Amino acid sequence: MDAALGPPEKMAENADELTPMMSQYFELCERYDDSLVLFQVGDFYEAFEAAAEKVARLCEITLTKREDSTGQYAMAGIPIDNAESYVETLLDAGYRVAVADQVEDPDEVSGVVERAVTRIITPGTLTEDALLRSPDNNYVAALTTDSRRFGLALLDVSTGDFYATSANDVDAIADEVGRFAPAEAIVGPNVAGATDADDVFGPACMVTPYDEHVFERDVAGERVGSYFGDPDSLLADDVEVRACGALLEYAEYTRGGQSGTADEIAETATGHGRLDYLNHLTRYDPREYMLLDAVALDSLELFERRSVRGHEGRTLVDTLDETACALGRRQLNDWIRRPLLDEERIEGRHAAVEELVGDVQTRERLRDLLTDVYDLERLISRVSRGRANARDLRSLAATLGVVPEVKAAIADAESDLLADLHETLDPLTAVREEIEHAIREDPPQEVTEGNVVKPGYDETLDDLRETERSGKQWIADLQADERERTGIESLKVDHHAVHGYYIEVTDANADLVPEDYQRRQTLKNAERYVTPELKDREDEIFRAEQRADDREYELFRQVRDDVAAESERVQALADRLATLDVLVAFGEVAANHDYCRPSVGGEAIDVEGGRHPVVERAEDSFVPNDARFTPDQRFAVITGPNMSGKSTYMRQVALTCVLAQAGSFVPARSAALPVVDRVFTRVGASDDIAGGRSTFMIEMTELADILSGATEDSLILLDEVGRGTSTADGLAIARAVTEHVHDEIGAYTLFATHHHELTAAADDLTGVFTLHFETRQVDGEVVFEHRVAPGAAAASYGVEVAKMAGIPDAVVDRSRTLLDDERAADSVSDAATVGGDPATNGHGVTSDQESADYGAKDEPDDQSPAAPTDDARLSKELRDLDVATMTPLEAMNALAELKERVDD
Repeated sequence: MDAALGPPEKMAENADELTPMMSQYFELCERYDDSLVLFQVGDFYEAFEAAAEKVARLCEITLTKREDSTGQYAMAGIPIDNAESYVETLLDAGYRVAVADQVEDPDEVSGVVERAVTRIITPGTLTEDALLRSPDNNYVAALTTDSRRFGLALLDVSTGDFYATSANDVDAIADEVGRFAPAEAIVGPNVAGATDADDVFGPACMVTPYDEHVFERDVAGERVGSYFGDPDSLLADDVEVRACGALLEYAEYTRGGQSGTADEIAETATGHGRLDYLNHLTRYDPREYMLLDAVALDSLELFERRSVRGHEGRTLVDTLDETACALGRRQLNDWIRRPLLDEERIEGRHAAVEELVGDVQTRERLRDLLTDVYDLERLISRVSRGRANARDLRSLAATLGVVPEVKAAIADAESDLLADLHETLDPLTAVREEIEHAIREDPPQEVTEGNVVKPGYDETLDDLRETERSGKQWIADLQADERERTGIESLKVDHHAVHGYYIEVTDANADLVPEDYQRRQTLKNAERYVTPELKDREDEIFRAEQRADDREYELFRQVRDDVAAESERVQALADRLATLDVLVAFGEVAANHDYCRPSVGGEAIDVEGGRHPVVERAEDSFVPNDARFTPDQRFAVITGPNMSGKSTYMRQVALTCVLAQAGSFVPARSAALPVVDRVFTRVGASDDIAGGRSTFMIEMTELADILSGATEDSLILLDEVGRGTSTADGLAIARAVTEHVHDEIGAYTLFATHHHELTAAADDLTGVFTLHFETRQVDGEVVFEHRVAPGAAAASYGVEVAKMAGIPDAVVDRSRTLLDDERAADSVSDAATVGGDPATNGHGVTSDQESADYGAKDEPDDQSPAAPTDDARLSKELRDLDVATMTPLEAMNALAELKERVDD
């Protein structure tokens, strides 16, 4: 984000010479120097001077000039009716936007119209539907530290979701930030000295140091207490109190004034506004949920899919999203982001899903009903902030009208969770009835211009509307009466927005105009008149209409306030509907895609016929695979060619655990799973050139996090550890990591590698076993079976994969020649090894199954033989054949090839 914009230079140079309006603009710029001020002038929001140049450039609008008695000013304006699209552009460019509205009626003011900042729009405090790009949560965070602990608070201003936690380690805080992905963060004093906040929150988050005063314990505690009561009873640490209090102050600061009449806006446009709809502050311990850090979220593609050649694929959430409403979508995200560790709660969700899978009629009925549920959390937020219109209230009433039918649909539920939802679904009947009785079925967007309140709701309003109607009816009858009285057939009675009601007579009939007509306006070929009686009726209609509109708005605000008073009950209802929606979605996915109910809580991973939930939807035929880890064998070394399915297999095991602990059924024939406390992933290659970190450095950093954070209840996915350096170094690191995880951590681990020497660890380490993905060759082409089997792979088929990718034949052929030469050289080198075990090539691991696509070797010393013989080459290749893992066809093909070469 840009640095504080500061007061414009024009103000500093000639503040005393400015016009009142420009003086007002520059004073607001000085007061809100951290924001770009948009200043209402009529139907436009204007920016001046340097801010105008920024707005014009970013929003691609014309830069104009304003000229007055004090000089010329650069000016750029955006239409108020379409402001959101331009504000979105400014937010994307890294600006906060302070909206300064006119808070007085220009028609009732002599001189300059008063303006005030009514709201400050920032990436993390959005509440406008047009700016919230999805139904997903949009969080703003606050981070503080006392040099001992870090406190983190997260708030979605649009829904009222409010969380707090703390940790001794900033890495643990970074993990939580990765879960919630806030769009914006404020940081308190001492944070800069303790850590790099930009690293904690990432490049996509706007991070700003904020007023130190609001982070003080007494100040923050008082603010938290004003919302939720004693902060010490809610929060576990002073740093949590400080973070929550500061975040509340910042949210109030950005809220500004409310919508409504000019006087109401003026009363509240002070830059602060209480968020009365915040009813719950949830303090949680990260250890209550399976931890999925930013690396795991990314590599497992839970919420965002990496773009491959510009093609965006599906994510896990996309695949599971059979939710019917926005409430369910956010709840689904939350359940996937924070899978449970409590077996009882997990089983409770599974039981509810199982009941819904078995009862198709109830499931389909619920889906139909939930489709009619509006976003209650954001609705009640707008209601409580005074920004809801009549249509919002009708949407709320429509949702409440669905609740009794939802309750009836699960009245006979047997699972504890569904039965509890039936008991606690609150239809808020009185709220619904008040809205339905008061607000018209199809009200206008504006709430200050009438036609909002139903006839019969208020006697005073009905009387005023009757006076208005009778007056307009008298005027409607006036045309016929006056035509008859004057004999002017072309005479007409009409209304003009500025001049009011009139009688129009063409010039050809001017001699027939009665004496009581008073000229009001002259046109090219006609005159417009009024009569004393018409003028009296017009005044009567205007007064009745104005009083009726004011009365309607007063009644509407009263209804809105009554609804706001029930915000806590509405939010509780929203949570229960969201839960039900996710359970129904889980049931729908399980029923339609053959998922099974997993058992959770054992000490082994035993998955039969497991599938990758995303990949199987994209492929015509997906090959299921088993996954079996026992308490005694928790570490699998997986070998096989690229594209054979190793990465997919590892990810599907992790996703199966995530789904199970989120409460979903899993894509498998059967599944028995432990409760996993954390999923670690070291998968894929990336670099940070700007940050000075190579691919290998990032790989090692992630590996260090795994080795320091994993426990015996963790699940670790390792893919090609050590590939960013030389073969010898990489193999040494891979072997050492294997030994450390096996001996010191004991976590469930899947390690995919092309270091075939690593499979020897299965012989040396009792808890390690090997798996490989089967392949076969047809007419010299490699065919991937995508099927996992015990044991190690015979080769990596790197050259064959290169050919499939389209590498020119000349390069492929040369690669095969070099590969044959290197294998032969390795054979002679093995025989000549001095001072080491020939079977282990001096590295402590066997070379009998050396990776075919890791060709970099140390140069032979001067005593190595000059060249291998043909017999040595054949002998080496024969020894390399892993007959135990080959299919009969593969063995026959290999033997035929060797025989052909001998014959030649």
